[in-house]
Amino acid sequence: MNADLRGNPTQISIQNPSLFNSIPETSLAGALKGCLGSLDGACIEKLLLHCASALESKDATLAQQVMWVLNNVASLVGDPNQRLTSWFLSALISRASRDCPMPEISFNGRNSIQRRLMTVTELAGYVDLIPWHRFGFCVSNSAILKAIEGYSRVHIIDFSITYCMQWPTLVDALAKRHEGPPLLRITVPSYRPPVPPLLNVSTEEVGMRLANFAKFKNVPFEFNVIVDSSSNTPCEMISKESHSFHLESLLSQFNPSMLKLRDDEALVMNCQNWLRYLPDEAECSTIRETSLRDAFLDLVKDLNPRIVVVVDEDADLGTASLTSRMATCFNYLWIPFDALETSLPKDSSQRMEYEADIGYKIENIIGFEGFQRIERLESGSKLSQRMMKAGFLSIPFDEETLGEVRSLLDEHASGWGMKKEDEMLVLTWKGHNSVYATAWVPNSFEDN
Repeated sequence: MNADLRGNPTQISIQNPSLFNSIPETSLAGALKGCLGSLDGACIEKLLLHCASALESKDATLAQQVMWVLNNVASLVGDPNQRLTSWFLSALISRASRDCPMPEISFNGRNSIQRRLMTVTELAGYVDLIPWHRFGFCVSNSAILKAIEGYSRVHIIDFSITYCMQWPTLVDALAKRHEGPPLLRITVPSYRPPVPPLLNVSTEEVGMRLANFAKFKNVPFEFNVIVDSSSNTPCEMISKESHSFHLESLLSQFNPSMLKLRDDEALVMNCQNWLRYLPDEAECSTIRETSLRDAFLDLVKDLNPRIVVVVDEDADLGTASLTSRMATCFNYLWIPFDALETSLPKDSSQRMEYEADIGYKIENIIGFEGFQRIERLESGSKLSQRMMKAGFLSIPFDEETLGEVRSLLDEHASGWGMKKEDEMLVLTWKGHNSVYATAWVPNSFEDN
């Protein structure tokens, strides 16, 4: 998708149009031709790509020139293009401070929002703002319910970043099951990637609250935590440099004995916005010469799960090229900025905090490399190829699942939609892919 095709065609007036006259005859001047004192999404994208290219070639002068122009566009309380530009500019400045030392820029859009720990109630509101997370919850829960029909024991191993917010809805559905609720076990890792959102209670406290809700619904329930023996450091304090080590340590304990698997239970693997944090390159692995992502899928397959659900954002952001990541990231992450414009005022603190979390992602994608770049998304189509290569078969989503998703989207702005694409169910915004959901089973699955 090109930037000029986006849903928000707003042109932004330059605060200081004389900048155009003072720019030397360089490739930057060529990029600005046709902008005529204002910048739309296509012009902003060109500038960002020029800046990324300059940083890759260590051209500090050109990079600084582009940043000065972008700085006249950026605003954290402007329209979606201006707000998005602010976070890209922040990421570029962060990268430039390490790669191409230059005079400090007084950044108009510099973020003053501090990352903070949310309460459980705030987190619930956070995932309800737009259907970015709820879509995955809805599709996954519907597929899981179908897969575990007839089982009296169910064990879900949950790899996600939203602190079990998915499960109250499933517990409620299980309580209404015609044959009665099963014994439900949920196992989660003690370690999660050090990314937003961040919660102000421990994993164990989350489990206790979920257990209380299950008790209220008369659903037999157990909650277990896979302890990462390498560290007791809270996730919000874990450095990006140690991220891969913690994942490898965690997965080394990923076996039937540690998971306390039982022959008479339906095993469910749930991966929500998780696989992207498993390094797919040897440079980001401390002890492996192969992809940790593929190694994880091999471990999952060996456990013979009844269903494997994988949900993530539908974009390719793992390439080594900065300019390529910049283009893809800009043409993808406009979606949540544009969607939030339809539901919250420009000065909403809730909106600004949500956008700040997206800004954190942008800074990691654009500002870092190697171990420190932990945001390594791959598209749904590439994930599907990876799953099939690893020995999994796709499970189609039925009409009941589609109906539940439609009901969910009816609660949100009209720009949200859904489509089936090969093995995937895809959440769209104004026709553009945003989040994909897939369901799988090992091709050698044996129903015990």
